[in-house]
Order: sequence, then C-alpha cells, then structure tokens
Amino acid sequence: MTVIKINALTVPAEMGPEVARRFAERVSAVDGQDGFEGFELLQPADDRTTWLVVTRWRDEASFEAWKASAAFAHGHRGMGGGEGAPAAMPIQAELWSYTVAVTSPGAA
Repeated sequence: MTVIKINALTVPAEMGPEVARRFAERVSAVDGQDGFEGFELLQPADDRTTWLVVTRWRDEASFEAWKASAAFAHGHRGMGGGEGAPAAMPIQAELWSYTVAVTSPGAA
C-alpha cells in the first residue's frame, strides 16, 4: 500500500524562491532509495505561504529507512544552517501522513 508523506512548510513569501532553489539542487537525491515512488514540491498559487513537499513510498518501513539514512541527513543538513551549510531558513514544518483510500481508474 502506498504511503504518502506531506511536509507542510510555512515559508515567508520572500523565501519562496530560495526554497525552490534548494529543493531543485537535490531533487534526485532520494530517487535511488528503496521503496521511493515519487516527489513533488508544490508552490502556493495564491497568497498562502504553505508549500507542500509530497513524497510517495511503497510502505511506512521504506520511509522510515530513508529518514534513518545518511542520504536523508546529507539532504537536510542545509535546512538548519551550521558550519559550511547554507544559512538557516525561518521555516516551520509539519509532517502529514496519508494512505490512498480511493484512486481514479484513469490515474497514472
């Protein structure tokens, strides 16, 4: 059963382009992770400041294995700043978890 993880990021409006740039730089970093099925960064198309990082996983164990991996630590090291890392960003994050309840027969 596919597990969907949505990281809801509250991003100050002026930081939006920087958030997009940082994700674009590491967009393929998770591609080889066992159980990974897909990634999207959703930018608000209105005045909201909540960006959504949507990932799909084969199961919860695959997601947890990725979170415990060196690749996860490496990919997230710049979000908090620190020596040699990009400056920390004033972003709040909330992780949401979902499973697919119903799918359209025509969905890819």
